[in-house]
Amino acid sequence: MTAPLLDAHLVVDRGTFRLDIDLRIAAGEVVALLGPNGAGKTTALRALAGLQPLSTGHVRIGGDDVTRVAPERRPIGVVFQDYLLFPHLTALDNVAFGPRRHGLHRRAARAQAEAWLARVGLAEHARRKPRQLSGGQAQRVALARALAVDPVLLLLDEPLAALDARTRLETRAELHRHLADHPGATLLVTHDPLDALVLADRLVIVEDGRVVQDGDAAAVTARPRTDYVARLVGLNLYRGHADGTAVELPGGFTLTCDDRLQGDAFVVFRPAAVALHPHQPDGSPRNTWPATIAGIQRHGDNLRVQLDGPIPAFADITPAAAAHLDLAPGREIWAAVKATETHAYPA
Repeated sequence: MTAPLLDAHLVVDRGTFRLDIDLRIAAGEVVALLGPNGAGKTTALRALAGLQPLSTGHVRIGGDDVTRVAPERRPIGVVFQDYLLFPHLTALDNVAFGPRRHGLHRRAARAQAEAWLARVGLAEHARRKPRQLSGGQAQRVALARALAVDPVLLLLDEPLAALDARTRLETRAELHRHLADHPGATLLVTHDPLDALVLADRLVIVEDGRVVQDGDAAAVTARPRTDYVARLVGLNLYRGHADGTAVELPGGFTLTCDDRLQGDAFVVFRPAAVALHPHQPDGSPRNTWPATIAGIQRHGDNLRVQLDGPIPAFADITPAAAAHLDLAPGREIWAAVKATETHAYPA
């Protein structure tokens, strides 16, 4: 098995918070580091960049131990959230800065920078300064600057967060193309699940300084293991004890599933699988419970209804259905989910 380009064990103590995670990224692989605010994502990125000292652990990049190597001597490129372009330099000189720092002659560095600006579609903006660039253009200059040093490890810190919705869509597609061409390892720090799902080959979920889930998008979205991950991928998640197709949850409520298990288990179902009824339903649904509407929010073209009751849940329904049911916070209602829509897997 080929050794990963990045092999790191990051332990950082900051007051009462401790980050303790392992990260391994292969050549050509893009890994997204996701987690709620305060989970330790940015601390991890800064530790890899050498901007945050480790309490213990190691950072190996391309087989070399760089744990105690200064940031400017590490084989990395970094795109910061606010890009941090030098305001007094042109786009060309911003991109040439890295190669110059690595010892390249000014003329050769500028030629290399021109080539990178052409690759990101900004050749005609080479003489402009950052204040003359749009948000999307500045992001591409920052990416070109990071890639111009031929990094073994590319670090991206919320690279699309500063963009408006339309620019974000276009720039995400551009970024995906450039990351696919990068032969090194890439770590993308983001809180946006769409950025992670579009750009990354693998997701690493961090909560409270620990990795809680690691896998490709299909595995993580199909089988979330924490409430944060379930909300991230839009699923209702519960943990209980399985006996055949029945999973008993804390508090005594039992969900009937389409899977047969024994022992500790997670249960998931989609909000769209939850049907709401004014009275207790008859017929095919195997899981029914009385609920109280705790809140209603628009969710795309539908409405997302927050339900309190024996099990808290979210239901997605159409505005027409909500009007027909006369839904409002505080209203009592019945919820139902078919066993075929309810899936269980080992905890």
